[in-house]
Amino acid sequence: MRGNANPDKPEANTTMQVSMLPISQATTATFTDLYFQYTFLFFIHVGSKRVLCPINGELIGHAEDVMICPPGSMVTMENRPVLDHDYRATGICFPHHMIETVFSHETATPQSVGIQSVTGCADQSRQILSTIQATLNDTELPEPLKQHRLLEPLLWIKYHGIHLSPHDDEKPLSKVRRLIETDLSHPWRSSDVANHFAISEATLRRWLAKSGQGFSKILQNTRLEHGLSLLQSTEIPISAIALDCGFKTPSHFSDSFKKRFGIKPSEIRKVGG
Repeated sequence: MRGNANPDKPEANTTMQVSMLPISQATTATFTDLYFQYTFLFFIHVGSKRVLCPINGELIGHAEDVMICPPGSMVTMENRPVLDHDYRATGICFPHHMIETVFSHETATPQSVGIQSVTGCADQSRQILSTIQATLNDTELPEPLKQHRLLEPLLWIKYHGIHLSPHDDEKPLSKVRRLIETDLSHPWRSSDVANHFAISEATLRRWLAKSGQGFSKILQNTRLEHGLSLLQSTEIPISAIALDCGFKTPSHFSDSFKKRFGIKPSEIRKVGG
């Protein structure tokens, strides 16, 4: 999943690099092997989230909890609505350099920390979200002050014992997905990617073998996971999402989405859709 096209683009200011996404889901669904390119915080408002993490096992997040996905995470998630109410959360995506700013002195931080959570801090988490929203919306606030305030959520989770690696995730899977995300509608071929990295297609295949996924699967997963994010956080018509994600027709997107996640795109937004 991604927050914006390039959270680490050097010329972009920090405000533009932090993404805040309102997330809603009408039907319980399990999403396998979701990949998080960047650090992502889930502030859960209604319902619960079950996460299967290869490092920390099963974790359950409830309303008012905050779940933290470090960069490079690949996990299985289940969002669970409650009776008569959609699952609702707010997601915040942070670029690598902000993690570096806050966690650079964490010399004892493990290389792979897995999914973590902060619980029992409802009032504080609501205040954090309010501060972020106000900061992103304030056109009068000088950029240095915005940058300082947008570090508050990271300082807050650090205070509550969360550890994050300040190092960028430079695995082949991450590099290829980042390239694909620059233009999801582009008809990507393995030769395009190999040429971009100045390697042969055979070398690319060996390179990606380390991730356990071939190029076609990486391309499909990147597109479908972006589609899932748009379904949960926007009101963009499904037909437009399909095209934005590189599918030729809405039906192709719908079929591929159901095959991957076991649920139709329409069911993300409304029961029986």
